[in-house]
Amino acid sequence: MEIEKIVPRDGPSIEEVKKYIDKYKNELIVIKYGGNVFIDRNIFNNFISDISILNRLGLSVIIVHGGGPRIKRELEKSNIQSKFIRGLRVTDEKIINIVEDVLIDFNEDIVNSLIERGSKAISLNTKKNNVIEVIPESEELGFVGKPNKINTNIIKDIIKVNSVPIISPLGLGKNNQTFNINGDTAAGAIAKSLKCRRLLLMTNVEGVLDKEKKLITEITSSEILEMINNEIITEGMIPKINTCLDAVMNGVTGVGIIDGRKKHSILFELFSDKGAGTLIRK
Repeated sequence: MEIEKIVPRDGPSIEEVKKYIDKYKNELIVIKYGGNVFIDRNIFNNFISDISILNRLGLSVIIVHGGGPRIKRELEKSNIQSKFIRGLRVTDEKIINIVEDVLIDFNEDIVNSLIERGSKAISLNTKKNNVIEVIPESEELGFVGKPNKINTNIIKDIIKVNSVPIISPLGLGKNNQTFNINGDTAAGAIAKSLKCRRLLLMTNVEGVLDKEKKLITEITSSEILEMINNEIITEGMIPKINTCLDAVMNGVTGVGIIDGRKKHSILFELFSDKGAGTLIRK
C-alpha cells in the first residue's frame, strides 16, 4: 500500500499517518455525519473523500448519518409544522413516513457517492438489513425510539469484506413499526455495542470550548461534568456531550467532537498528534 498516493497533500503528514495507522489497524471507528452545515455539497464531498481514504488505508469505519435539515425541508414542502420536546421531533404517522423516506434517500446518496470513489459501501436501514431494535422514547414523542439492541453481526460481516456500513438513524419496534432515532444517540449505541476505539461526532462547531471560548483539545468525563454544572457547556451541546459520556463509560476508548466544516478534519483527528477537535476520555 502506497500511503503517499492515498493521503492528500493538504492532509496530515505521511509520518504521522504511518505512526497512527497501526494504532487503528484492528480497531473499529464509528463516525456520525449530520447537522445543519452538511447540506453544503462541498462539505459532503470532502466527507466522502475522507471516508474513502480511510477505507483505502484499510481502516474499519462505520458511518451513522443524520438528516435533520433535509427532513425539515421535506416537511415544509408538505406544510407540516414540527414540534420539538427536549430537542426531539414529535413524530406522528405522517411524519415518520417522510422521515424514513428522507433518511433512506440520504443513506443511498452516501453509499453511491462512496462507490463512485471506488470504495465498497452497504446501506443499512429499516427497509433492508435493519440493525437497530428500539423501544419508544416516550408516549408524547410518538414514533421516536431509543436503541434497545444492535445487531452487530450484520455490521461486522460488512466490515470483514472491507466495505463501509452506512447506517440510518432509524429502528424497528414492535410489529416492525419504524421509529426515528436521534443521530448522536444511534451512533453512541452502535459504538458502545461494538466497543469501538473511536466515536467521532462531526458537527458545525470547533469542539468543546472553555469559558474564554477557546477550544479544549482533550478532556475527561469528570472535567466535562464540572463544565456542565458551571454552565460553561449549555443547551444544544448537552445532549451531544451526554452521548459522549455514555459512550466512554461503556467501553468506547475515546470520543471526538470535530468540526465537519474544516477540510480533512477526520484525517487530522485520527492521524495527527493534536487532533482536530475535542477528544473526550473516561
